[in-house]
Amino acid sequence: MIESIDHNSSQLNQDGQLKHFLTTQDLPINILNEILDTADSFLDMSSQQVKKVPLLRGKTIVNLFFEPSTRTSSTFELAAKRLSADVLNLNISTSSASKGESLKDTLMTLEAMHADMFIVRHPDSGAAHFIANQVTPNIAVINAGDGRHAHPTQAMLDMLTIRRCKGQFEGLVIAIVGDILHSRVARSKIHALRTLGVAEIRVIAPKTLLPKDIEMMGVKVYTDFNQGIKDCDVVSMLRLQKERMNSALLPSEAEFFNLYGLNSERLKLAKPDAIVMHPGPINRGVEIESAVADGPQSTILQQVTNGIAVRMAVMSMAISGQLTSRISGS
Repeated sequence: MIESIDHNSSQLNQDGQLKHFLTTQDLPINILNEILDTADSFLDMSSQQVKKVPLLRGKTIVNLFFEPSTRTSSTFELAAKRLSADVLNLNISTSSASKGESLKDTLMTLEAMHADMFIVRHPDSGAAHFIANQVTPNIAVINAGDGRHAHPTQAMLDMLTIRRCKGQFEGLVIAIVGDILHSRVARSKIHALRTLGVAEIRVIAPKTLLPKDIEMMGVKVYTDFNQGIKDCDVVSMLRLQKERMNSALLPSEAEFFNLYGLNSERLKLAKPDAIVMHPGPINRGVEIESAVADGPQSTILQQVTNGIAVRMAVMSMAISGQLTSRISGS
């Protein structure tokens, strides 16, 4: 287990440029806005016949996934290919790691292949920070989700979705609903939203799915869905992470939907122009009803599109930051 998170692995080089992307926590607002602005430019490219740019031509990106995620791994792979990078998808379950090779030995082997970037997904909190501290300085590390800790690119694609729909962050009231306890997405979103200056962040969940001292993150806590969603600009639903919970936390999926599922009637309590978000995969009839997921206020498919652009932005910025670090000797 890698649960002790070392935040000393700096995400920025000496010139203040992104060289790793491990967490949204404590990143300055100018970096978050640069990610969003860069992603915006890549979104414009998606409507063109040729969707590739040569920014990472000759670079090797390794998808290093220690737990499965079709959605995240495929969007990272597509983003890397649109940047003209070479991509290696490493299936850890069939790799030498499953034969007893240590994580450090696996990293050293990949370094010997002259990889330029590791996209890391791991079931243990702190894994991405650990890897960033272990690899040679010229390799960028992007956190694609580590335990309950962070999922920064998912948070940033949600930020891009909000900005494109609402135009700004100031004055917005945003509700995050569901399995807050196990959600690395919720944590990363809260950090980013606070930095970007939203008016109010609400978390809505049963007490059993709320982390201890969640109020310390600067959010308002609601256990009543109807009260929490009232007059919100954004309603962000979360997947119930059944693989991370025991049955004592939840009486039943039907009961959860009855109390905390988003349906058309509950959505009317939010502002008329409120948008509905979900990081996927969706459990229809558990967190959200199909009429809402497929309805006019849903941005779920936009989030997928925006995710490719955000991951292109983060990868191109990190490679550029690593190059600047090498030139300056930092």
